[in-house]
Amino acid sequence: MVVAPVRMEPRQHLLETWKVTVNTCWRDGAWDWDGRDGSHSISDAEQLLCLLRPATQLPPFALDRPNLTAEHILEVLAPLGNEKTIPLRLVDIATEFFTRHVDGTGRPIFSGGGYLSARDDDRLPDVQRDRDIVESFAVSVTLCLATIGFVRVFRQAVTRREILERLRVLEQLASARLTAALIGLLRSFALYVFDADDDPGRILIGTINKSGLPAKQVVGQFRDALQETIASFEEVLIGSGQTRELSYDNRLFECGWSWGIVADAPRVETATAEDIGEQPDGVADNRPNLYFTVVAVDAIEELLTERTRVLGLLNEEQQRLTRALQLRWDLTVGYWATVATFGGGPVWPLEDPPWTTTDGLSSEYHTLLLTSITVKDLVRRRGSDAELARIGTLLADLANEARVTRRHRPGDSGIRLHAPGLPIALESRAGGDEVRAVWVVQDFAPQLMERCLVIAGLLRDVDERARLVHLADRIWDHLVRRRQDRGLWDRPDRVFEELPEHAGVSWRLTERAIRCMVGAAHLVSAEPPVNDRLVVQARDLLHEAEHRYDMELMHGNDRVSPGVHDVLVRARASLERARRCARTRPGTAVALASTVLVLLDQLDAVRANDSTVF
Repeated sequence: MVVAPVRMEPRQHLLETWKVTVNTCWRDGAWDWDGRDGSHSISDAEQLLCLLRPATQLPPFALDRPNLTAEHILEVLAPLGNEKTIPLRLVDIATEFFTRHVDGTGRPIFSGGGYLSARDDDRLPDVQRDRDIVESFAVSVTLCLATIGFVRVFRQAVTRREILERLRVLEQLASARLTAALIGLLRSFALYVFDADDDPGRILIGTINKSGLPAKQVVGQFRDALQETIASFEEVLIGSGQTRELSYDNRLFECGWSWGIVADAPRVETATAEDIGEQPDGVADNRPNLYFTVVAVDAIEELLTERTRVLGLLNEEQQRLTRALQLRWDLTVGYWATVATFGGGPVWPLEDPPWTTTDGLSSEYHTLLLTSITVKDLVRRRGSDAELARIGTLLADLANEARVTRRHRPGDSGIRLHAPGLPIALESRAGGDEVRAVWVVQDFAPQLMERCLVIAGLLRDVDERARLVHLADRIWDHLVRRRQDRGLWDRPDRVFEELPEHAGVSWRLTERAIRCMVGAAHLVSAEPPVNDRLVVQARDLLHEAEHRYDMELMHGNDRVSPGVHDVLVRARASLERARRCARTRPGTAVALASTVLVLLDQLDAVRANDSTVF
């Protein structure tokens, strides 16, 4: 028997997770940075974002205006103090993070630490474990923007000079790390060019050719579809993005982000006075990876939000770097969306999972990652509900394949998407030192839920939206079952019994779950989608109710009873309210107009039985 999922209640789940997070990490007046994979720049940032993301993105959870902090928030964060000390504790914890992850010269550290492992049973050398990685750049962008925004708002409520100085230091640290992260992203951008006859070319053509056309014809159509993108690469001047030999007709390419700073990537000249240290040599292969591309694209998108602009979170140099990154964002989103939907046939290449990358690796994980970029392109060009619904259908198929919404059996291949996850070999050579590191991705379920929430928020079709919300609820039910005893994540073995027990808190999965909660909170806080059929019904009912009301006024006289007068006043107020919301909230307008019609009908009934009422 399939158990019906419980509708997600983001507010309550966020409060519970905040409470457990604080009780777990705040010990004897100090913050404990430990987690399943140890303390490093990514895990620590994710841990801090478990608090800062809701606090800076959801007004009911804001902590930067002490006098407005809600009582229920103070209750769950009680170990950190009261409404005045809680934001100060956060300032101290954030300051500790930014001073913790710098080297001896003051250069920000962007290493992957315990998230990296060796391809064999050997220990991964420290020099490889400490190399900068794109995910650290990306999560640092999110954390720095949240921190600077928090400081900007909190500062308005502060008068003491000592506290203002602490805020100034924190903002300076966050700004310097943000600048370094932006430069790192610029230098990690990769453009991989190859012949159509090479192995990567044959794989790409085989993946996107759903019409059975000759390979040469596919190459011509592919280059025509990306003609503007190819021409735009001449504008990619800062950091990386070489365009050698891209002009040849038989050449294909991929663009996006590698796992780290690309080998031979030039230094980025800056005019900032911030101390970001030396820019390290690149070692990563000049070849984009789909996972790191999605991570970078998501981070860059946060630089372009209204909140970033309104609060003025970027200085002049960071705005210049952001413009360069936005160009890469546009090229990358346009490229991958074209690949995913190439051919314009009844079936997109994306709709034929699993997706195969040009290095010959196939996985439903790749398909899920590609849906993210495709949706961003649909938003950019205002795609139709039908296109969004196609991706929604694909997400439902992926949820089944990964045994998130379907009962699993021992040995199901979909279980591997959760554990051990998707291994990514970090290919490169640096002066004869072969990089043997592996990056393992295990967030399939929360990523799947995030995609559902995003598409549901974009859909105007009420039925399709309801279908996606229901799917998100079922995925959330899966995630709740994977909670640990203390209430954080992640225990996939509680869903898939054949998996070994996962000990310790995974701040990666916990932060991903919080992102789902924040996304769900945004969805339920937004105005409901407008059903055009309901708008027509609302207007028809409103016309009838207004006409009946006017008729009732014509029946009245100077001796109308107080009870009838009250009914008419209520009817008039309801009609005015219904007029105002008929287009934006047609269901409410229908209810109001129906209530008025019932009231007026009751007056008719009374009049028929007692002519002395008027």
